Amino acid sequence: MSEDRKTLRYRVLRYTPNLIRDEWVNIGIMLEEFQELEAVGGSRRAIKVIEEDREFARVRKLHPGADVELLHSLASEFETLRSMSGEDMRKYFTKLENTLSNAVQLSPQKAILAQDFNVELARLYDTHVAPPARAGGGIVESTRAWIRNKLKDVFQRHHISGKLKPAVHIDEYTHVGDPFKFDYGYRNGVRGYIQSVVLNRDAAQAKVLAYTVESIRKRVPSCEFTAVTEAAPVSGNLQQLFVSKLFEDQNIRIVPMNQVEMFAEELRMKLH
Repeated sequence: MSEDRKTLRYRVLRYTPNLIRDEWVNIGIMLEEFQELEAVGGSRRAIKVIEEDREFARVRKLHPGADVELLHSLASEFETLRSMSGEDMRKYFTKLENTLSNAVQLSPQKAILAQDFNVELARLYDTHVAPPARAGGGIVESTRAWIRNKLKDVFQRHHISGKLKPAVHIDEYTHVGDPFKFDYGYRNGVRGYIQSVVLNRDAAQAKVLAYTVESIRKRVPSCEFTAVTEAAPVSGNLQQLFVSKLFEDQNIRIVPMNQVEMFAEELRMKLH
């Protein structure tokens, strides 16, 4: 309903290694919820920046001399937002706009109307920052970004986006500073986590996921985990068999993309 929509303001973070040439690549989204009476509760603010290897690879391809160390440091820098609220966060954002390096700049601010803050942050990121999916033979290439985008659409249609927490950090269960984040988390008696995995490409990421699940279960044995994949594992594919066995050993449920609608409805009933 239109009356449920909120006024949000966003700016795109740009990496500009050569100011003279005025060439840049988008590396993040800054989003805030506009409130006229900030003193009451303070505006909601968040920043999402590039973190995946393929995202950094795209920057290096466009700018071979890119300061990758600087770009990697941004995610850690913005982690401080998790512990801030109200006035402290407002001061942080004001300071941030004044102290960004010449290589990292902010686009002009734009206003939009949206219903869900987290969903809109993800949408803006996919639109302005995420590497575009490549087409091959008429079929869109399956990537984690592609799977996440499909999941977002499905969860919205099943009206459960507001009951799922996106980009869930788990360093409290592993080690301080662990950059791993689940795509979604939820609670309904037990804690649940959802992660997109590309069977044909993410063997290393699958091992990271398995290690993470094992670490969490040592602390909270009752957690449930779901890996959403681009397709069902193929019995003759050795890498997919490896990932399947890895997930089976850690009791990680595999939900292929063609079963996501049923999975979302199952979640809706569970989280009702």
